[in-house]
Amino acid sequence: MTQFTIASFNVKNLIGADKEYYKFQTYTPEEYAWKQDWLADQLLTMNADIVGFQEIFEEDALQAVLDEASERADALNAASVPDRSKRYHRKAIFRRLAVAPYRDAEVAFAPNAADSGEPGQRRPGLAILSRFGFAEPPEIIQDLAEPLDIPFSALRGMEDDAGHFRLCRVSRPILKARIPVGDQIITVFNCHLKSKLGEYDGPGPADLTQYDPMGRAMGALRAGLRRMAEAWVLRREILKEIDLGRPVMVMGDFNDGEHAVSSEIISGETPFKNYAWMLRHDAEHSGDRYSDTENEQITEDITARQLHSAEKLFVRKSARDMVYTTAFGGVFESIDQIYMSRHFHPDFAGRIGEMEYFSVFNDHLTDGSHPEAPYNKLASDHGQIMAHMSLGGDAN
Repeated sequence: MTQFTIASFNVKNLIGADKEYYKFQTYTPEEYAWKQDWLADQLLTMNADIVGFQEIFEEDALQAVLDEASERADALNAASVPDRSKRYHRKAIFRRLAVAPYRDAEVAFAPNAADSGEPGQRRPGLAILSRFGFAEPPEIIQDLAEPLDIPFSALRGMEDDAGHFRLCRVSRPILKARIPVGDQIITVFNCHLKSKLGEYDGPGPADLTQYDPMGRAMGALRAGLRRMAEAWVLRREILKEIDLGRPVMVMGDFNDGEHAVSSEIISGETPFKNYAWMLRHDAEHSGDRYSDTENEQITEDITARQLHSAEKLFVRKSARDMVYTTAFGGVFESIDQIYMSRHFHPDFAGRIGEMEYFSVFNDHLTDGSHPEAPYNKLASDHGQIMAHMSLGGDAN
């Protein structure tokens, strides 16, 4: 049996010192040192084998964090794990205490195609770290080869079409990696969907001294449309892998809650309990329903392509009834997710593995009004999540 951990970590604006990433926003050398210190400690605590990072402005800054985490891992192991000269060095407890450095891990970085590099006008990318390396070069998905056109059907009484929405580029890259774990290769996606911050048309609606409720509503509409369209782009890539029979795991900052539309687009629909109750699409009379055979086929077509939330699987097998990963203005939400194909679902007879536990690292979260709120700038405004997985063994 092979065990591994996979985590999602929004690091919140990781960039070197004295570099203006957003307008008037920088880290002093002292602030940057503090942030690097906190991130390295958090990675040491997580000790994850695969990590999806969001909000990475510079690959060098991430590598510096990994190097620091590796040095601390060496120091921790030297202090807590006995060497071979001690007859008790094989005790299981010491295997648990050991922390693997990240020196031999591989990192795939996806810069943001919209990042101009100009001070104050930067745009973050993301990265995937893997202690198992990559089976093939990771793929960056951002500029679409063909624009995504979403047509709106004409309503009753209309002769012309009802317009459409077009997406040519996702706001932040989607990173796809094929990672060898044990005797399996798992397709891992890391994403950071469009935030809830409104897309305002010009400076007017964003000027709170000239509050424009209609302009702000339109900005929220644009942000929501973009986020859901980006979720569909990700869903399309997921389905390509699932239809090839490949196990899939998806992680990242979805910027929407567990039951939001964008999350449902990514995970796919939940099958109806019994399609034999439903009126056929080509019904010729009121009793014309789908057959039992067709019910089985429809259900299989849907469940084979459905993703399952690590959070929901955790809630199902534990006494815990909630998870939150972010806080803002007194509202706590769960917007960071890990999803997995049915290859890891405990109820699927053909599973290759399953999740044993789900960890949430969110003790540092504040909602912006707490006295410790400045700490959040240098740490992260997200909690980290990690799924503990096992492959083979009793899973088959």
